[in-house]
Amino acid sequence: MSDYETILYEVTGNRATITLNRPDSLNGIVNQLMRELYDCLNRVAMDQDVRVVLFTGAGKGFCPGVDLKAATSGNKQEPNRKEYFHITTLLHEMPKVTVAGINGACAGAGFGWACACDLRYATARATFNSAFLGVAISGDMGGPWLLPRIVGAARARELFFMSQKFGADVAEEIGLVNKTFPDETFRDDVDAIVNRLAKSAPLAIGEMKKNFINAENMPLRDYIEIETERHSRTGASADTQEAFRAFVEKRDPVFQGR
Repeated sequence: MSDYETILYEVTGNRATITLNRPDSLNGIVNQLMRELYDCLNRVAMDQDVRVVLFTGAGKGFCPGVDLKAATSGNKQEPNRKEYFHITTLLHEMPKVTVAGINGACAGAGFGWACACDLRYATARATFNSAFLGVAISGDMGGPWLLPRIVGAARARELFFMSQKFGADVAEEIGLVNKTFPDETFRDDVDAIVNRLAKSAPLAIGEMKKNFINAENMPLRDYIEIETERHSRTGASADTQEAFRAFVEKRDPVFQGR
């Protein structure tokens, strides 16, 4: 269970759930949340038993970005550190499948964090906004690197420069989210996806995640060399042999991560 104050962290079997837990501000970001989330993501990235991470928010919001009331209150916050901005890097590159369960308002840094995840699912009432230009900030959390890879360069620029709120239906239409679910079934629907991923072969799913990260930054010829090596190595694993036998015997495979 969680040992943090602004987030909840729970590991069940081969899945982890990280929940931003400042519901009174729709999970607006303060420096303490940044520190705790950065620590938690490093922790889960090193957990060999975890195959998939659900990243979501408590209450009615996912994350609207910085808590502007806290930021303008005059109350002193703990120092922020440069490495905390690599929350985005951890969500995007850790050798786990990261799933954003977007249960409400998603804007600013929260928008960037959602884009950093491998998969994004939204409740029908979720709203989205890049938001930065609306508060005279150029932006952080990697949105201009991530979003063009999801929705295309022209659309990404429009979403950032126009800084207009849009709904889950538009997010699904432009491919920002993989699917939208009804409010009343949202968590069950997302949990079903996460639980299915958690049953995947741990070696194969981890190496598949690495394939996508390498493919973003490498020429095809160089990438094929790495992909082929991983394919051969995972193909020789005991898990692969178990998957073959399970398929022939028409049963669920039992993976051991070797």
